[in-house]
Amino acid sequence: MKLQGKTILLTGGTDGIGLRLARQLRDKGASLIVTGRTPARIEAARAEGFEVIPADLAGPAGIEAVLAGLGERSIDILVNNAGMGADHDFRIAPPVAEDDERTLWLNLHAPIRLIGALMPTLRARPEAMIVNVTSGLAIAPSAGAPLYCATKAALRSYTQGLRAQLKGTGIHVLEALPPVVDTQMTAAMGGSKLTPEACARQIIAAMEGSKNEANVGMVKFLRAVYSISPALARSIMLRF
Repeated sequence: MKLQGKTILLTGGTDGIGLRLARQLRDKGASLIVTGRTPARIEAARAEGFEVIPADLAGPAGIEAVLAGLGERSIDILVNNAGMGADHDFRIAPPVAEDDERTLWLNLHAPIRLIGALMPTLRARPEAMIVNVTSGLAIAPSAGAPLYCATKAALRSYTQGLRAQLKGTGIHVLEALPPVVDTQMTAAMGGSKLTPEACARQIIAAMEGSKNEANVGMVKFLRAVYSISPALARSIMLRF
């Protein structure tokens, strides 16, 4: 898909992977509408010239805020990028129910709700795209973040089903599967991390190529292992 001239709604576009996506998509000639929930980051993104809709998508009010901010405008591409992880490790401490609910909402319910609400405008465009950002952990889960993995695996399954439903229409469905990326969410994690700039570049290349999946960075290796032996892929990832 040619991105120049396209209007894109990008959730979680004021930080991390989302902000780099916004910058690089704008460099491609696209018009960006991004969402964010932290006042300081919202103001910083606006200072860069981005239109920002303040919305906390970890609850139904955030969906209403996005739709109200969008108004009657049409979009060509919806990028469901916003996400979070809750501490959910019984080996350390009991999970916090409120954090679990926010994670479920932001990572799973919000993308599904936005897709449903915006499907009519996407269908009306000559060509359109839905990009759902999941994770390499949607392929094989880690022991340390089962709730996060479950939400991403559920969104992966939803994306695959949605792609089949929309086959033959003007709406292309892309799933982006990043590895561990150097963002605020992963600040406490050690090990090698992909830069958010590199992650964004690979996702955008998949958008331009109208790919079904963007297996980013080391996720390519995990995907290859899974294709040979799902059990081996799971055993590797469950060590973390």
